[in-house]
Amino acid sequence: MIDGLMKSTIDPLWEAMATPLVKARLTPNQVTFIGLVLIILVSLAYLWHQSAALYGLTLALAFVFDALDGAVARRRNMSTKAGGYFDAMVDRYQELVVLATLAHLHDVWPLALACFSGSVITSYAKARTAIEMPISNTDWPDVFERMERIIYLCVLMLAAGLLGTGLIAWGLALFAVLTHATALQRARRATQMLRAQDAADEEITDP
Repeated sequence: MIDGLMKSTIDPLWEAMATPLVKARLTPNQVTFIGLVLIILVSLAYLWHQSAALYGLTLALAFVFDALDGAVARRRNMSTKAGGYFDAMVDRYQELVVLATLAHLHDVWPLALACFSGSVITSYAKARTAIEMPISNTDWPDVFERMERIIYLCVLMLAAGLLGTGLIAWGLALFAVLTHATALQRARRATQMLRAQDAADEEITDP
């Protein structure tokens, strides 16, 4: 929702921050891959230092770097469908890495599964609609999209560093509720869109 509603404001900031990467001649896919590596490294580091606040901070920095791939693509005129697909796949693996790290260190596997399944179903709800009919990728202002999930996880870990790691289980429970609520929100919108398309198709075939 944040990305969709504030895209005209956020995109110029990303593009300005991407200047060093553009000068270094990095491709969007290279930035995407480096972002995944950074997420893996800071997650492995969390297993070692076990500081929730430090994990939240380093996770935020890693996610900021990862967000620059689109800006690099726009500035270098290298936006491609294959690149968008690669970015979307890497996004899912990044969330899996973070949630699996939390599940392993804090023994919250059921909650992590509920969180990850909600995230995947949210993504699938839009992707499956695109198979049935042409859709805009920007007209889905849902409550708990990827940017919201990223911000939430980083803030959760920073708060857990201040208030205690017992907060993590409660935070993931709310995360799971919000992701599945968003998945249902998308499913409802998709159903309305598809029914409208069905009605339009019927008018064409049976004038």
